[in-house]
Amino acid sequence: MEIAQFLKALQQIDTTDGPPALKNKLRGVPLKYRDATTRKAIAEMEGLIDTEKAIAVWEAALETPEWDQEPVWFHGDLLTGNLIFYQGQLRAVIDFSGLGIGDPAPDLMIAWSLFTGESREVFRATLKVDEATWMRGRGQALSQAVIFIPYYLNTNPVGVAYAQHMLAAVLEDFE
Repeated sequence: MEIAQFLKALQQIDTTDGPPALKNKLRGVPLKYRDATTRKAIAEMEGLIDTEKAIAVWEAALETPEWDQEPVWFHGDLLTGNLIFYQGQLRAVIDFSGLGIGDPAPDLMIAWSLFTGESREVFRATLKVDEATWMRGRGQALSQAVIFIPYYLNTNPVGVAYAQHMLAAVLEDFE
């Protein structure tokens, strides 16, 4: 589980003088900073997705306790398009423009965009992710997808397909 090992190593790097997540208000910060934008995006997807379920996922994530531990490094945009594989092996992680320190939940978005079923559970177990962080990660994935899809609907069909896949996995995974 190379991606989990990458994240574990990233999170162990000393955070002294690292850029705080609050600087970008996008990743690594409490989900409340994304609430209005996410709700608006969900509303825009009326008729395209189960918006009631999307709101339920989002509200469950918002109700989850915020990260209360020491900040850790997070990539901030760990999605399939920023991973380079060769012959089935992860060779590189690119696009560190969202890099910062704070809540590691944003990096869990990959759980719903790349993994399914058992592999998702192995990813979670390898990282030893607690329930609250997992739920915030699912909220980040939902938010990313619902904001991305309408914005890029007519200009980035590949990205939209990935976002739709991630959104479907998030909604399916929610109990």
